[in-house]
Amino acid sequence: MVAPLEAKPELVIERVFDAPRQLVWQAWTDPQQMLKWGGPRSHPVVHGEGEFKVGGKWRACLRSVETGEDLWQGGVYREIKPPEKLVHTFHWEDDDGKPENEMLLELTFEEQGPKKTKLTLKQTEFRSVEEFLATGKVIPEGKA
Repeated sequence: MVAPLEAKPELVIERVFDAPRQLVWQAWTDPQQMLKWGGPRSHPVVHGEGEFKVGGKWRACLRSVETGEDLWQGGVYREIKPPEKLVHTFHWEDDDGKPENEMLLELTFEEQGPKKTKLTLKQTEFRSVEEFLATGKVIPEGKA
């Protein structure tokens, strides 16, 4: 049984890159750049496509280096403010290509000097306790 969430949890990840903001923005918005770094080592991105505009759809495929299994994901762009903010939905696709458990991702790109960028990724819209806990964040902010 899947337990519903009473509160709306957020997963927030912040990281500072030794790169100009425009370069970090391109890494997230150019499908060819995504192929160079996207996905964990065990499931690198092998395909990326999309219509980069508000309302446009994006889609990517991660492939298991161990089994060759493909994991498709996608979403819809909701807000694009180059090079400072990107908001889009995110979902995994089932075996028939249908979206499952759609969430919302908000990314902000903040200059921290001429060659440093702070990226903040906020993920919301989790449907269940199990889905939220699967992210690895088990202690709500301020409760640790």
